[in-house]
Amino acid sequence: MAVAEERLSVLGEADPELAAIMEREFERQQYTLELIPSENIASPAVLAALGSWLNNKYAEGTPGRRYYGGCEYVDQVESLAQRRACELFGAEHANVQPHCGSGANMAAYMAFCKPGDTILGLDLSHGGHLSHGSPVSFSGILYHAEFYGVDRETEQLDYDQVRGRALEVRPRVLVAGASAYPRIFDFPRLAEIAAEVGAVLMVDMAHFAGLVAGGAHPSPVPYADVVTLTTHKTLRGPWGGMILCPEASAKAIDKAVFPGVQGGPLLHAIAAKAVALHAWTQPEMADYAQRVVANAKRLAQGLVAEGLRLVSGGTDNHLMLVDLRPLGLTGRQVQEAFDRARVTVNRNSIPFDEASKFNPSGIRLGSPAVTTRGMGPEQMDEIATLVARLIHNLGDEGVEREVASRARTLCEAFPLPYN
Repeated sequence: MAVAEERLSVLGEADPELAAIMEREFERQQYTLELIPSENIASPAVLAALGSWLNNKYAEGTPGRRYYGGCEYVDQVESLAQRRACELFGAEHANVQPHCGSGANMAAYMAFCKPGDTILGLDLSHGGHLSHGSPVSFSGILYHAEFYGVDRETEQLDYDQVRGRALEVRPRVLVAGASAYPRIFDFPRLAEIAAEVGAVLMVDMAHFAGLVAGGAHPSPVPYADVVTLTTHKTLRGPWGGMILCPEASAKAIDKAVFPGVQGGPLLHAIAAKAVALHAWTQPEMADYAQRVVANAKRLAQGLVAEGLRLVSGGTDNHLMLVDLRPLGLTGRQVQEAFDRARVTVNRNSIPFDEASKFNPSGIRLGSPAVTTRGMGPEQMDEIATLVARLIHNLGDEGVEREVASRARTLCEAFPLPYN
């Protein structure tokens, strides 16, 4: 029996109302082009571990040092995930317990900072993340947050400017990583800057961890004092987080995760992380990572050819930002039109954006989910045409219906792996 059908059958008997909602969501995912770069499609094996009886076990602490009995087998599960993470990324220590990326970042700060210490990260509107110092996040509430940004002309990082900011504010932690930066960070240069000002270099590779795992993106692990990541984006695992660090920092990191910022670990999620990490040891995953990057570049080229302006002119990774200002459009109205046309994107701020963050001047697109479905260069050209057709004809109901039909045809040709 197909994975989706089996799950819905079990749910249908226990909770028909919820099963009906989940069936509609499955249909949405099945027949919608998913272009949000932070979303992906987990394998049936990941879902099998995630929806397992490991959910039943409480295991506060770490393997061999639990506060509960009956942990002999879940210790093996967590140790396996730790070992696989260290082997895959070349790290000395891995904590696989964080429930999410922001939680992993919180623990990393706690391990190296005191409340009120200065952290220096990429400005949110220039591609950074809420947990890198935004005033509405714990990171900007508990710590004194300062920011660096991209160059106004190139819309890429100028590392002399980053160094200048670091010398000016002398951060305890220099944060690198982003949620909407389409270029590759210069990790050796950032390590030099951090060393010069006596800062801890923390790299949040939540978005590009899978690209690192597959060899399609430089690894920050040899250069950073601590690396955080999520397991559900390009890594194609369950929703969750992870922290990598040298052995010298292992005790501080583990203590910061528990009891510092969270209680019992989610053993079912840790098992699913182990499954995803194991998948990356297979040869086809390196090819997948390369295809994610190639597809993103092909999509970006297609969008430019269709007359759309991309922030920094293109992409080196899995995502890109479309600047809507030349067209007099806003991110919210474009996102809503795309939803009607069964193409999912998200509105996003762009560098030097003067619009509200609730209705910013850009949209963010990415290639991971469509690549997971098996799409390639020909489909990226088609998607670029659909995206541009919607944007250039915003509000035209006939165009929306046409795009929705063409999007469904693409999705039918490349179904989810659950049937």
